[in-house]
Amino acid sequence: MPSNWNKALALVLAATLAGVAVWAQDDVIRVTTFNVVAPTVVKDRDGNYLNGLDVRDFILRDNGKPQDIRLDQSYVPISLVLVIQRSAATEPVLPTVQKIGSMLAPMIIGDRGEAAIVTFDHRVELKQDFTNDTEKFKKALETLRPGSQTRAMSDAVLFSARMLKKRPKDYRRVIVLISETQESGSTAHVKDALLEVEFNNILVYSINMSRIMNKIMAKPGYPRPDPVPPSARPLPPGMANNPTTQAQMGGMSGSFGNIIPLFQEVFTAGKALFISNPQEVYTRYSGGSEFSFLTLKGFEGAVQKLGEELQSQYLLSYSPSTKLDGGWHAIEVEVRRGDATVKTRGGYWMAARVN
Repeated sequence: MPSNWNKALALVLAATLAGVAVWAQDDVIRVTTFNVVAPTVVKDRDGNYLNGLDVRDFILRDNGKPQDIRLDQSYVPISLVLVIQRSAATEPVLPTVQKIGSMLAPMIIGDRGEAAIVTFDHRVELKQDFTNDTEKFKKALETLRPGSQTRAMSDAVLFSARMLKKRPKDYRRVIVLISETQESGSTAHVKDALLEVEFNNILVYSINMSRIMNKIMAKPGYPRPDPVPPSARPLPPGMANNPTTQAQMGGMSGSFGNIIPLFQEVFTAGKALFISNPQEVYTRYSGGSEFSFLTLKGFEGAVQKLGEELQSQYLLSYSPSTKLDGGWHAIEVEVRRGDATVKTRGGYWMAARVN
């Protein structure tokens, strides 16, 4: 292939990520505009969801620069993939997980939504393709059986993200990951799955099996206090250090600390990077939440909270004015009222511009 064609191909690939048009000699090669969706949850000082806000109530900055945002205020149906770990260690928990069907359908799927079921041990298996039929969904869950010792979480997230990529663009794309926090045996790297999640504007929620597994298998130790106060945690350049941004960077509760440096390292590391809790990375990177449970009642409560959060989200979207800036793009959302706490995705990774 001639060298000028190689250069043109490189430009097209870079522009596809950046969402711009490229001129190759006398021809114009057009690519899809890159659109960032930032699902945003707003709570008051008492932890109650704030509903009824409009686009004028929000300020969104991309790398510190205010953006022209849109707010989808109409009902947006959901395409959801329920991803369930079914390795051998989860055998005591699976009967509880099988009860999710009757809770999930009315709360999340609704009349126009759809859901699929993917399970994983060392294999990734599609148990139920997208359906709106509640009975099909519940029957598929009833067939869950424990498998091998392996937990190929990243393979399952990547597989599910590629499924959602093919769903209608006007649907909200959601992955609900029910698993332990750690994985073993994935062929895909965390970076591979994160890229699919990012480019397809997928929101990842997790229901953490690890706490109940720890209770079953061993007595958990006492939690150690965080030695670094929230006000001392580093933030991306240009981002104000206040309760809203700390909640955004560290989760609504701030219990896990600032995870943004880890996101940056995932995308810049030349080799595979060991991540002790990929479940948290998938959840927090996309703007979702992590829930855990110790009992059936706690599991039902986690599903209910997940449904409430999805129903209370504001879907902010924009075409970045900073689209030609390569590297990490930090997203900061503020609400024009002092007592509000905001949670959204921390940012996204943009391929560097090719000159």
